[in-house]
Amino acid sequence: MQILTVKQRQYLKGLAHNLQPVVMIGSNGLTPSVIKEIDLNLNAHELIKIRVLGDEREQREAMIEEICTATDSSFVQHIGKLIVLYRANEKAKINLPK
Repeated sequence: MQILTVKQRQYLKGLAHNLQPVVMIGSNGLTPSVIKEIDLNLNAHELIKIRVLGDEREQREAMIEEICTATDSSFVQHIGKLIVLYRANEKAKINLPK
């Protein structure tokens, strides 16, 4: 998992603003198939939004850590029920500031 600087997180938040959620985590929670779908979308897009349908903030925060560990991604933002994650791939589309 890459540790992002404040400047990099701000840059990624700006890019993520217009994105739509590509994965939804429903009542079944974080299943292996959901993690696989997140991984596939990170490979394709580098920067993704995830919508979590549960109301418990603590549960969402625990999910963030589990997702980041399982997919080797970096946490960008958690606002309401939306989570933004980033993972660079071989064909880096996003050039992070230093």
